[in-house]
Amino acid sequence: MRNTCLRKIVSKYDVIIIGAGAAGSAVAWRLSNLDLRVVCLEQGDYKSSDEFPSENIAWEEKKYSTHHVSPNVRRLESDYPINDSESVIAVANYNAVGGSTFLYSGHFPRFHPSDFRVHSLDNVALDWPLSYSELEPYFELNDQIMGISGLEGDPAYPPIKNLLPPVPLGKLGERIAEGFNQLGWHWWPAYSAILTQIDDHNFKDRTTCRNIGPCNTGCPIGAKSSVDVAYWPKAIANGVELKTKCRVSRIFLKKDGFAGGVCFFDESNQSQQMEASIVVLACNGIGTPRILLNSSCEQYPNGLANSSDLVGRHLMFHPYGWVEGVFEEDLESHLGPQGCCLLSQEFYETDLKRGFVRGYTMQLLRGAGPLETAISGVNRRLISWGPDFHRSFRRRFGKVANLAIIVEDLPDFENRVTLDDHLCDQHGIPAPKVRYQLGDNSRKMMAHGLRHGKILMKTCGALSTSAFGPVRHTGWHLMGTARMGNDPKDSVVNRFGQSHDIPNLFIADSSVFVTSGGVNPMSTLQAVSLWIADGIRQELGDLL
Repeated sequence: MRNTCLRKIVSKYDVIIIGAGAAGSAVAWRLSNLDLRVVCLEQGDYKSSDEFPSENIAWEEKKYSTHHVSPNVRRLESDYPINDSESVIAVANYNAVGGSTFLYSGHFPRFHPSDFRVHSLDNVALDWPLSYSELEPYFELNDQIMGISGLEGDPAYPPIKNLLPPVPLGKLGERIAEGFNQLGWHWWPAYSAILTQIDDHNFKDRTTCRNIGPCNTGCPIGAKSSVDVAYWPKAIANGVELKTKCRVSRIFLKKDGFAGGVCFFDESNQSQQMEASIVVLACNGIGTPRILLNSSCEQYPNGLANSSDLVGRHLMFHPYGWVEGVFEEDLESHLGPQGCCLLSQEFYETDLKRGFVRGYTMQLLRGAGPLETAISGVNRRLISWGPDFHRSFRRRFGKVANLAIIVEDLPDFENRVTLDDHLCDQHGIPAPKVRYQLGDNSRKMMAHGLRHGKILMKTCGALSTSAFGPVRHTGWHLMGTARMGNDPKDSVVNRFGQSHDIPNLFIADSSVFVTSGGVNPMSTLQAVSLWIADGIRQELGDLL
């Protein structure tokens, strides 16, 4: 099954993009103002706002079922299974027009300039073949399209301009900020892909945040900048075709060794073939190596574009630590965007006195809603069933501050994605198998972050604190499995996402990341995708 295409579609496109998430949408839009025939194939479907559970009384219950972050729990028709039994972190993704931006928090910091030079600075991993300064115009362009709120003047970054007003800190944020101030640690209002302001020219078809809270089950009003409302309307208006319920199984080659197009299953579950002059993969750090490995052929028996044996290798997550503080007073911690309050990068840059290289971000999270408060409290024996339930519930609801420790993950050759020998999706396409363990540097960094998170909570006046990590269901950030570089021996694609082996095959998602940084990768991912789209534009004359 791996190497068959049964029917052929006559239509030929200039560009096929695989995946309609954060990366694919950015590439589609950037190529849409050219005289090209561009199509995007997405295995999920459109999601309407009335499908989001966010304004339904049972919205929290959906986080444990149809809107769980793990496809192995959701098991929707658009999902594919992932064997992550040999990984300490479970993969989290979502397949739809908009991809995982439906379930992300909208937390939107950039990588730091140092993140692109870790080998030069710290003698670990490799340097990126591009710099922060080269990406800076693409950061700014992406901010314009997405709509980013925040506050200018952050000393942790080069200047970041043209931000919308920041998301309000609320009682929770103000209390924790006081603790950071007492300790003399850096903190800053969160950079958030959430609209706090609209004028007559920008985002007029959307609305501002109403502080509903449950961003991670989808924003029903379009205030959170998922790419189905930010990028796709613009790309489609410019002529990009978006075909849903199309599950790509493999990329096929022509006799000249160039990519000829893709094989996929259409919405009727019929096997089809589509031809194109250029193929762009944008399926995240798990889905992209899955397709490349499943596209093995006589010329590339170990997977397409894999002469370096690096497709699927150097998988990076962000191991997450969790620090909790329980307070006496009601901080209204359940109110506001779940992942967007404030962040600290006090421990972001390398300080060898800490015993590890690189660093981490502290991200203040809002507290849980009532159902999650009750379930987690009962499971941890902090809330009791019976006559004491309401009293013990009130001791926690609205009074819990949560701090995420986002640990930079160094690339490891043995952390990888392969194809499972037995597990397949509904079309018989082999499932990805993930092997992943924390390295020694990550473990030391995690311990440091958990310890200092507890110091912060105690300084803020918490009655009790707890900390643990890594948290299993936090595999949102999938990076590094087809990394970019100048040398074909130690990378899969060049600095413009172009395969070293196959000139008309490009990869434009976070699988090209060389290192993981210590922040959510979404802003950097989209800037890199726009950069790669411009690289494609430069190659058009030779490839079409």
